[in-house]
Amino acid sequence: MARYYFTRWLLSSALLVVLSACAGAQQTGPTVRTEAPPATPIPAPPLTAPAPLPVRVAPTRPDGPKLWPTTSFRGADFIDVRDIAKRFGLKADWVKGKPAMTISDKNGVRFTFEEKQHDFYFDGLRIFLGEAPVQEKDTLWLTKLDVIKTVAPLFRPADHAALLPAALPKVIVLDPGHGGIDPGTENKKLKLNEKSLALDVSLRLKKILESRGWQVLLTRTDDRELSKYKTVDLQMRADFANKQKADLFLSIHFNAADEAVRGVEVYSLPAQFMLSSGSTKEDDRTKQSYPNNRFDYANLLLGSELHRAMISSLKASDRGYKRARWGVLLQAECPAALVECAYLSNDAEARRAGTPEYRQKIAEALATGLQNYSATLEALRPKPTVPAEPTGTSGAAKAKK
Repeated sequence: MARYYFTRWLLSSALLVVLSACAGAQQTGPTVRTEAPPATPIPAPPLTAPAPLPVRVAPTRPDGPKLWPTTSFRGADFIDVRDIAKRFGLKADWVKGKPAMTISDKNGVRFTFEEKQHDFYFDGLRIFLGEAPVQEKDTLWLTKLDVIKTVAPLFRPADHAALLPAALPKVIVLDPGHGGIDPGTENKKLKLNEKSLALDVSLRLKKILESRGWQVLLTRTDDRELSKYKTVDLQMRADFANKQKADLFLSIHFNAADEAVRGVEVYSLPAQFMLSSGSTKEDDRTKQSYPNNRFDYANLLLGSELHRAMISSLKASDRGYKRARWGVLLQAECPAALVECAYLSNDAEARRAGTPEYRQKIAEALATGLQNYSATLEALRPKPTVPAEPTGTSGAAKAKK
C-alpha cells in the first residue's frame, strides 16, 4: 500500500513540474530576432546616358618631301623639265631653232638645258650634269639623280637645309696641290710650275681668311711632298683635314690642256651612282659611296659659290662647276672642293698667273666664295624666337631694362 501512494505522489510531482514550465514559457513571449534592422533604402541616381568616348584623331605629322613625278625609259628614271618648272612655280619654254628649253620667272631666264649637252646654265653660271638631257615626247628629260642632287638644291637650297651643316665653318684646311718631287703641271717656257703657284695662292688666302676670323691650316707650308707614293700622298692630305676636325677642305691647283684652253674650273665629288663630268659610262668607283658623299648638298653649295666668285672676280672663261672622283676628295669628312685656278698650258693665262697681283686676285676671289658659302648657311639657319614681353609690364620696369 505504501508503495502505491509513493508512486502516485511521484507522478503528481512530475506533472506539476511540466505544467509550471509551460506556464513560464507563456509569460516569456515570442523570441526576439538578433539581426540588424534593414537599412533605410537610398534612392537610386537618375538614369543618364553614358559619356561619349573621345573621338580618335590621327596624329599630325610634318609633311614629308614631295616626290618628283618620274617616267622610266632607256633603263633609267627621268623627270620632265616642265615638271621642274611647275614645282618651282616657273615657266618652261622651247628655245626657237634649238633642241633646248629654258625655265624662267618674271625676272628672266633661270635655267637653260639643251639636248645631248652635259652642261646647263643656272643664273648664267655653267654647271655640269652627270648625264645629258634627253628629248622625248616633245619635251626634255633630266635624270632623277641630276634633278635631286644638282638642279633642285641649286635653285632652292632651303628645301635641303636639314642636310647642310648646322654650324658655320670656322676651321678650314687649305691644300696646296703637289709639292716636292711632284711639280704638277708646268709651263717650261715661262718657268712656271703648279706646286709653287698653288702654295703662293694658299698662303695669300690664309692671310685673308685669318683677318676675317677663320682658323686656317695648310697641308704643306713649303716645297715638299707628303709621300713619295702619289696615292698615299693624296690620302694623307684628307687625313690631315680629318685629324684637324676641319669644317671645310679646299685643294688648290692649276691646270693644263690644249694650248687654246683657258679659264676656271671647280670640282666636288659626284654623288653615288652619278657619272663624273666628261664620263660616258660607269667605272669601278661609280657605285661606291665615299666618306665625302655624306656632304653632297654642302659640296654643291660650296663648289657653286666658289665657282661663281671666281668667274665674277677674275672675269675668266667659265669652264664649269664639275664633279670628279679626285683622290684627294674621297675621304674628306667635311664639305670639300678642288679649284683649278688657271691653265698654265695657255701662255697668256700663265703669264697672268705668274704675277703676284693676279694670284692675290685669285686668293681674294676664293675668300669671297668661302664667305658667300658661310653667309648662305647663316641665312638658312632657323631664326631664334624672341620671347614675348609679359603683359602689364610697367613703364618703370621697362625703364630699368
